[in-house]
Amino acid sequence: MTDPGRRGDAPADDLRPVPIEPAPALRVAALLEYDGSAYAGWQSQAHAKSLQDTVEAALAFVAGAPVAAVCAGRTDAGVHALGQVIHFDTAARRTPRAWVLGANTRLPADISLQWAGEVAADFHARHTALRRIYRYHILNRSARSALAAGRATWIHRPLDVDAMRTAAQSLLGEHDFSAFRSIECQSKSSRRRVERISVEQDRDSVCIEISANAYLHHMVRNIVGTLLEVQSERDPPGAMRRILESRDRRLAGATVPAAGLYLCRVEYPVAHAIPAPNGRFCYTVA
Repeated sequence: MTDPGRRGDAPADDLRPVPIEPAPALRVAALLEYDGSAYAGWQSQAHAKSLQDTVEAALAFVAGAPVAAVCAGRTDAGVHALGQVIHFDTAARRTPRAWVLGANTRLPADISLQWAGEVAADFHARHTALRRIYRYHILNRSARSALAAGRATWIHRPLDVDAMRTAAQSLLGEHDFSAFRSIECQSKSSRRRVERISVEQDRDSVCIEISANAYLHHMVRNIVGTLLEVQSERDPPGAMRRILESRDRRLAGATVPAAGLYLCRVEYPVAHAIPAPNGRFCYTVA
C-alpha cells in the first residue's frame, strides 16, 4: 500500500522544505552631521567613546543585524562634521527615510543622520572620494564667547587676515606636506594636492577653508597654526614656502585646537549621486 504521506515512490527527502537563500547585501551610503566634542574621534576604540561605535549601533537597530560602517575621513577627537560620508553593507531592505528616521531615534543629540541611499557596489566612502573640504573657524576678538566654546578657536590678538590669505596660496598644488604632518601620521606618502585654500573674515569670525584630495594627520590644524605665525613675517608667502619646502615639522606652527575644525563636505563622481550637506554651520554670536 502506498504511504499517504509520500508522493508515489518519491524519496522522503523531496518533502523537505527548500532552504531560503539570504537576501544579497546592498551597499548603502549615508551623510552624517556631528559635534565631535564628546567623542575620542571617529574610529572605534576599546576604552573610549567613538563616533563609529555610536553610529554603527544605531544603524544596527534599524537593520536588525550588526553593521560595519566605513567613513570618508577619520576625524580626530573633538573635530566636528557637517558632511561626513559613510557606507555600509546590509541585507536589510529599508527605505532611505527609514534609515534616517530610524537611526536618528537611536542617536544622541550631537549626531544626526541627514541622508541615506542605496549606492553601487563599487562605491567606497574613502577610496571613491575626489576631494575633501575642511573648514577651520576662529573667533577673533578680545573677549571669549560662551556660546562658541567648543565650536571655534578663540584668539584674542588681532590677526592680519590679508597676510594669512596671501601666505596660504603658497600651498596650492601637489607637494610633500611633511612639514605639516604629525609625528603619529602613518601615511606611506606625504604628498597631497591642495586645490583651493581661502581665508575670509566676517566681523570677528575668521574662516579658513581647504579643499584637497586627501590629508595627512593633523595637516589642516598644522597649516592653520603656521598661518597664525607667518602672518607677522615681513614676507608671509615666502615664509610659508620655506616651511613647505623644508619638509621639517619643527619649522611649522603649533597644532591648533580641534574645536574649530569641521569636515564640511566630501565630493564624489556625479554618478554616485551623493548629496551635499544641507547648509553652512554658523556659530557667530550677534
